[in-house]
Amino acid sequence: MAGPLDGKRVAILVEDGFEQVELTEPLEALTDAGAKADIVSPAFGKVKGWKRTEWGEEFSVDTPLDGAKAQDYDALLLPGGVMNPDKLRRNEKALAFVRGFFEAGKPVAAICHGPWTLIDAGVVRGRKVTSYFSIQTDLKNAGANWVDEEVVVDNGLVTSRKPSDIAAFNKKMVEEFAEGRHERVRRAG
Repeated sequence: MAGPLDGKRVAILVEDGFEQVELTEPLEALTDAGAKADIVSPAFGKVKGWKRTEWGEEFSVDTPLDGAKAQDYDALLLPGGVMNPDKLRRNEKALAFVRGFFEAGKPVAAICHGPWTLIDAGVVRGRKVTSYFSIQTDLKNAGANWVDEEVVVDNGLVTSRKPSDIAAFNKKMVEEFAEGRHERVRRAG
């Protein structure tokens, strides 16, 4: 039986310190739906997750950021954690990679602190989003319409607040990734 994401290729952009469950559970949902998902990172070889209060497992990097292009993927996933997006938002290659998805109108999903990277990529102005509560002021200051909801969808951009929202996040992420390009994402980005 064909999955809704058969033939789709998804980039998962991370640095060391991503919230592990925010990578593993969405990754499982993507592959169960038929997608091929690549871990893309500026780190070489492996990246290390964070499990609530301590270091988690290591995951192999499928594609180094230096060799990754948004045009090679159908969608983008940005897991959260505090360290991960804080590193990515200071990396111009990561920001350019993220902007490439918005410029092409491709769907993007970000959870927890993941929207921090979207702020520095300059793609949240005028968008309805949610996130972990502690970064709501950052998002509002960047021009986003922040709301406290389990999952928010705004023309191809899917956001959620925290690990307990993952089931709803995964459902909407798969739906939006299956829909493909969104014209408003292209114009807004």
